Amino acid sequence: MTLVAGIDSSTQSCKVVIRDAETGKLVRQGRASHPEGTEVHPDAWWAALQEAIEQAGGLDDVAAASVAGQQHGMVVLDENGEVVRPALLWNDTRSAGAAADLIQELGGGEKWAEAVGIVPVASFTLTKLRWLARNEPEIAARVAAVCLPHDWLTWKLTGSTNIDDIKTDRSDASGTLYWSAKTNEYRLDLLELGFGRRIKVPEVLGPTGIAGHLPNGAPLGPGAGDNAAAALGTGAGTGDVIVSIGTSGTVFVSSEVSPNDPTGTVAGFADTTGRFLPIVVTLNAARVLDAAGKLLGVDHAELSRLALSAPAGADGLVLIPYLEGERTPNRPDATGAIHGLTLKTSDPAHLARAAVEGMLCALADGLDALVANGATANRIVLVGGGARSEAVRRVAPELFGLPVLVPPPGEYVADGAARQAAWVALGGEEPPVWTAEAPETFEATPVPLIRQQYAAARDAVVNRAR
Repeated sequence: MTLVAGIDSSTQSCKVVIRDAETGKLVRQGRASHPEGTEVHPDAWWAALQEAIEQAGGLDDVAAASVAGQQHGMVVLDENGEVVRPALLWNDTRSAGAAADLIQELGGGEKWAEAVGIVPVASFTLTKLRWLARNEPEIAARVAAVCLPHDWLTWKLTGSTNIDDIKTDRSDASGTLYWSAKTNEYRLDLLELGFGRRIKVPEVLGPTGIAGHLPNGAPLGPGAGDNAAAALGTGAGTGDVIVSIGTSGTVFVSSEVSPNDPTGTVAGFADTTGRFLPIVVTLNAARVLDAAGKLLGVDHAELSRLALSAPAGADGLVLIPYLEGERTPNRPDATGAIHGLTLKTSDPAHLARAAVEGMLCALADGLDALVANGATANRIVLVGGGARSEAVRRVAPELFGLPVLVPPPGEYVADGAARQAAWVALGGEEPPVWTAEAPETFEATPVPLIRQQYAAARDAVVNRAR
């Protein structure tokens, strides 16, 4: 049996899976938590990775490994490879002003869409570099290189301390604002625009490029951003739109064509196979359900039961889920809101239903944007922690208007990394085909009223004072 390792270094934790390269069978696994917050020192990821590897029985017997990770995080290093400051993560919104300035300086969103397929918002790496240059100039002056979380962890696994050895892949590079998926080239002029000078960036590898080697000599694949890895891990086909409900919410589909959306709603990312991965991302997803459960004093199972006991549309109660600001739409200073509160809707069941519908409506808006930019949508593949909610599964087809397939619970980002590692180990033109358990399918008659109510309330949001 040829074993491969897949690693997922997400916002909340690190997962390691060891699988059979040819069949995908899970052999063993491990997990360790990450600290909370939007600013984390990369050493915490490294410590969690070591713990997860130990739980998974080590990597000495694997033939290849690959690391997938949370996208956009700004890891800045000095010329000796030392971390200069804690990494600013994708969900850190302090660079919202920098994003707005960058849009204006290049001549508008259309110019950015043409250049790199993305319009700046606070999530992306370049906006964080601009913030760093403006707000911490002494620290910025020490920066010799910038990379992303999965790049840094892959580099650490090789044992190198030379910043010239850092590698990345197309999917993660495409979320920086200074690399174009359409041209497969860096835009160092944009890096200079954002940071004020050019610094070292990782080499971008192809789908089966070798980023280095483990101590046992096994090759390390190029890795991936988390969403691209999830697409590979689910085995999604043409027209399968993946909706992932985790810390963030994502809606994406593999495509032969890169989008060109000047509004910035759809980001033109790359996938792990040499194609494109148009994507819409929301900051608020599963934690909307966490917050609703906390308000009501119930666990997720009871929240789901309550939601399903209320009617579709919650009798007009609408929850706008901008609990941590929002990325799509670009409202970093917005807060959540509840509309339509009446004596009739003032009970736990209606609030639970409104929380589920509000979170899903934000993602359904993302699906609309993908389709408007040329994506084909035949069915929804629902993954992530939020997909375990029975209410989410049953309400989703009412909002998306498509069949919703829910694969068995799994670590799809880590699985995608493992599948990439198997591709590296086994070779071939395409990644190996792994058999998987049949998904559960949910269908329902669409209920347009839910989204109509949400659309009417969506723009009545409050901005926090800076």
